[in-house]
Amino acid sequence: MTKVNLILLLILIVSVIGLTGCERVQTVVMDSVSDAPMMESAPVKLVYFIDYPEGGKDAYIEWVSSVVPTLQAPEEVTRIRSYDNEDPTMSPNRLVEFEFDSFLDAAAYLNRADIAEVLEDLPNQSTNVSAYTFIERSDYDKSGEGDYPIKGIYLIDYPLGKKQEYLDWVDSISNILVGPSELKAIASYDNFYGESPNRLVEMEFANQEERETYAAIEGVMAIETELDTRASRWTQHIFISRYDYVNE
Repeated sequence: MTKVNLILLLILIVSVIGLTGCERVQTVVMDSVSDAPMMESAPVKLVYFIDYPEGGKDAYIEWVSSVVPTLQAPEEVTRIRSYDNEDPTMSPNRLVEFEFDSFLDAAAYLNRADIAEVLEDLPNQSTNVSAYTFIERSDYDKSGEGDYPIKGIYLIDYPLGKKQEYLDWVDSISNILVGPSELKAIASYDNFYGESPNRLVEMEFANQEERETYAAIEGVMAIETELDTRASRWTQHIFISRYDYVNE
């Protein structure tokens, strides 16, 4: 599903709410995504990967500053966070995350005319934009309360027909990952639409030194090596907080 189709689908769902009621809309969506958690209770994260225009990062940030009040004003969005790739030459240059308490909150947010206007203008301000909808899982038991500046993300595709086998493996090694004190928080998500990337895993750290120390732990390195055979495809990126939004 393309980025434009994703936004249009969310807007369509909210439009249908007024005609058929929330219960009917939930049934339609759940029929198409049978493995998704219940929308009314599962936290949702909209993830945007963005490349700055060549030589135009300052202009992009200036544009962001002008639309921040619009993006963070609606009550549906609980948090917005922005990051730069630690390697400015690597795509995506920027990560932006919008967090919601439910899928319907996310849809209502995107259905607002002023929000839609900003998001429609986003491709004009950047060279590349990819958007994904993720539903939070409960694979790891380590959620930090702080605002940690370093975020490592893994984008993972499940092996064809072996999602449960992958999740069983995760369950067997989760204690190794969450144990070290250098890791402040870890969370996992499934792509709501089952498309690639199927899975998002986020790890947060207080600083780069602790992230590097964590990455060098023998057990952690062994798990990352095994990921080559457990996943059909995966990529990793390290991002640094920008603090463009007040409610980060």
